[in-house]
Amino acid sequence: MAVYLIAQLTIRDRERYAEYGGGFMEIFSRYNGKLLSVDEAPEQLEGEWPYTRTVLIEFPSETEARRWYDSEEYQALAQHRLAASDANIVMIKGLEERGQ
Repeated sequence: MAVYLIAQLTIRDRERYAEYGGGFMEIFSRYNGKLLSVDEAPEQLEGEWPYTRTVLIEFPSETEARRWYDSEEYQALAQHRLAASDANIVMIKGLEERGQ
């Protein structure tokens, strides 16, 4: 079953965050994920949205998502993100396809 990662970020240091962004796709591309959206100006329909970036990622399974997120190479790169931003990141399960 597919899972989705949703990240809400407030970037405090764009220069340092660029170090994270510069290495992200090289690592991410090895882990069967799909980058579905990166948006700095989502259309706000309700509530408050104080974040400077919102990211939506899809993986074919929770196992694949954890394999990427927990990998040594991603965790090393993520130190730039952690130093440059505040984030809320959640993993949510996709709906099972009907008829299976």
